[in-house]
Amino acid sequence: MTTHALKSAAQLEAERPAAIRRGPGPLARAVDTTLGRGLIQAAAVAVFFAAWEIAVDAGWLTEFLVGAPSGIWRVFSASLMDGSLAVDTWYTLIEAILGFVIGTLVGSLAGLGLWYSVLVARVVEPFIVAINSVPKIALAPIVILWFGTGFVSKVALAVSLTALVALIAAYQAARDADPDLQALMASMGASKNRIFRSVIVPSTLPAIIGMFRINIGFALVGAVVGEFISSQRGLGHLIYNASSLYDLNTVWVGLFVLMFVGFVLYHVIDVVERRILPWRQVSTAGGIQV
Repeated sequence: MTTHALKSAAQLEAERPAAIRRGPGPLARAVDTTLGRGLIQAAAVAVFFAAWEIAVDAGWLTEFLVGAPSGIWRVFSASLMDGSLAVDTWYTLIEAILGFVIGTLVGSLAGLGLWYSVLVARVVEPFIVAINSVPKIALAPIVILWFGTGFVSKVALAVSLTALVALIAAYQAARDADPDLQALMASMGASKNRIFRSVIVPSTLPAIIGMFRINIGFALVGAVVGEFISSQRGLGHLIYNASSLYDLNTVWVGLFVLMFVGFVLYHVIDVVERRILPWRQVSTAGGIQV
């Protein structure tokens, strides 16, 4: 063994560049907080909208083609005051949440259920791959035809987008569950149901909850696309009607509200994950600082 291989940890630390040994400076540590990051993000948004408004006022951009922050604010204020924006947001939110819950629950249970039979899983797997290769948006006309143009069709379309994602995620996580632990419990006389409850479900829970973040976006997409095709209410209805009238300011209002709804739902899922899987928060918080 060479002398270089016998260097102590203290010697290796001493040989690191001084900037790396010191770590982040006081300014970086002060900024890298929840408040500091929030202020930077708010400032970035403010600069973006200010530059947008200045470009429109100066004639560098055409309000007809890109809208203007002042016009967006006027539309937002008016629709908020008359209650139409709240109603449209509520419709889309309920459709997305119901589609998310039903699709995620059905898909996750089906994916976990495939663990019980290798034969059934191998028979079904090609069909899952084939269905997954089809863009789910292409199913929208069929879903509207089957379920009509009302509320149910939007929920059904959101379910069609979320169920397969949940099924694949749950099935893959169940397949990847520790085989040695399963074999150990089987050798000790544990039943298949006991192995499922004690090994499969706990080991797949992180993957399933992690999939929630993807599925909430798909649920919103399903609800909005259904509203594009046929609806009387909803943010998709608002955006579609405004775009057909070339009213870009109203289109931006619908898009920004959708972003806000997605942002809120994402953080709700983050809170749920912290409650159900607190150890994941601890493991991800202890990153290496250099």
